[in-house]
Amino acid sequence: MPEDRSQNYEEALEQFVLLWGEMASAWGINKTMAQIHALLYAEAEPLDTDTIMERLDISRGNANMNLRNLVQWQLAHKVHFKGKRKDFYSAEKDVWNIVSTIVRERQQREVAPIRQNLEECLEVFEAGSTESPKEKEFKERIENFIRFLEMFERFTEAMLPYINKKNLKFLKQLVKIAEMKESIKESMTKTTEKPSKDER
Repeated sequence: MPEDRSQNYEEALEQFVLLWGEMASAWGINKTMAQIHALLYAEAEPLDTDTIMERLDISRGNANMNLRNLVQWQLAHKVHFKGKRKDFYSAEKDVWNIVSTIVRERQQREVAPIRQNLEECLEVFEAGSTESPKEKEFKERIENFIRFLEMFERFTEAMLPYINKKNLKFLKQLVKIAEMKESIKESMTKTTEKPSKDER
């Protein structure tokens, strides 16, 4: 353990790396990629590949592949030091940029392809001459799914500029509006509910 680190620091770091790894599926990435990002995010100084391999107990091939992916996602950056032949890596530290990147990448890699595949399903119906009631119902369900995904993509694209500009004030106002609407809805529901037998 480095001299400038306490036992508490090391325990917190280990817990943070494990937590990030468990969250990997929510990001749409693999566990090792998330753990490497967590380690780089927690470290003040850039780390070389050998150190990352040793700290996470992973192979060179695994480390290189996931570091390459992190760089492509712009969640990590390659750093060069004069006189050193090794490649060093540092994580993106700005949480706004991290969130923006994850949202954008998940939309491009998951939501957009799903919508495209559903649209291809609809094209199968177009090839047919007549539709039975069941076919029409199924087609309508697919169309509803596509409309939802389109709206989700539009919402994401509308939000990303505010995330990129770190406009916390606007996002807080948006959350307040949503919370107020939900609160009003709950109040109206309680008001219109029929009294129970005990209340009569």
